[in-house]
Amino acid sequence: MPREPRQRRAPLIPEARGGRAQRAVCVLLALCAGALLLAGESLVPTARSLIFHFATLQIGALLKGICYLAEEIFHLHSRHHGSFWKALSSCFPPRWHGPMLLICGSAYVALLGDGQPLCLHLILASLCQLLVLALGLHKPSAVEMSEMSERSKQNVAHGLAWSYYVGYLKIVLPRMKKSMEEFCRANPNLLACRKTWKLHILIPLSCDVYDDLEKADSNIQYVTDLTETTLARAGTKKRVYKHSLYAIRDEENQLWYCAVEYATPLQSLYAMSQDECAAFSREERLEQAKLFYRTLEEILKGSKECADAYRLIAYEEPEEAETCFLSREIMWHLQQEHREEITMLEGNHLHTPSMALDSAELNLQISVSDLPQPLRTD
Repeated sequence: MPREPRQRRAPLIPEARGGRAQRAVCVLLALCAGALLLAGESLVPTARSLIFHFATLQIGALLKGICYLAEEIFHLHSRHHGSFWKALSSCFPPRWHGPMLLICGSAYVALLGDGQPLCLHLILASLCQLLVLALGLHKPSAVEMSEMSERSKQNVAHGLAWSYYVGYLKIVLPRMKKSMEEFCRANPNLLACRKTWKLHILIPLSCDVYDDLEKADSNIQYVTDLTETTLARAGTKKRVYKHSLYAIRDEENQLWYCAVEYATPLQSLYAMSQDECAAFSREERLEQAKLFYRTLEEILKGSKECADAYRLIAYEEPEEAETCFLSREIMWHLQQEHREEITMLEGNHLHTPSMALDSAELNLQISVSDLPQPLRTD
């Protein structure tokens, strides 16, 4: 029986953002409304100021849309198929026009008793909003940009995860069990644990991928290649897909066998962070690597044909180099798989004694006289 797996520090993978920001808006809105009521100001001046401030925000949106439209009209054919209406709709939210007219009309009526001409208020509001645009104060924060990208599934990580799944994993994983079975028929003693009959996919969050696993860790040894899968793919005749089997040496000098490889899209993330043209920082690379893992996990969980044919191994490499860190990381997962299989076998074994007991009780209910008697001759 395998010994207890060592303690492992799991990498921190962020979950999808919830609706807490919107709930915070509602709470703050209620607090502001309560403070406004407690202030005891008269209704008409308060309503006049509120409508004017709201109209100012809408004027800012209008001016920003006009500024963007000044650029988009030069890209009508390349970006908007020659349609000015599409360019206009891209610069202004479709639901904006009606409310804007209503707010401007309300502000006009409300500001009549102010003593100052409406044009002066509109000029001052426009001046303030244009200063905000000129100084770049309207740009969304990093959190807003991240949330918008995640919700619209337009991150680099989303594209890489889907490309990796559709172009590779969806092809090879359904054939993984068959390849393992063929290998086990020829080598019956190497892969005794069926839970390890899957592709172990390494996902280093640093995106540091080794082309040769034996050079990455001396406790990892190449054994052989599994059965190849040959397909015609995107114009390439007889494209070959194959996996390598490795022997992992544990701390007790025992060998554990498994199919293991890196997630190749991480090489793209690493190369982007090294290329000035990509403008991809180390922090952005780490965030995209975590998002890649989370997205790939969600995709594979929803894939029936890939079920129980893979295991994702995400890890963060220690700041100080540790010898044989990668082999220990893989070993932790292999030991977990062995424990899962033992637990499953023990669960199945619990039903066997009860069946035997029922048979014994059934035999006890049959008396000796009821049993067939041997033939005798007196």
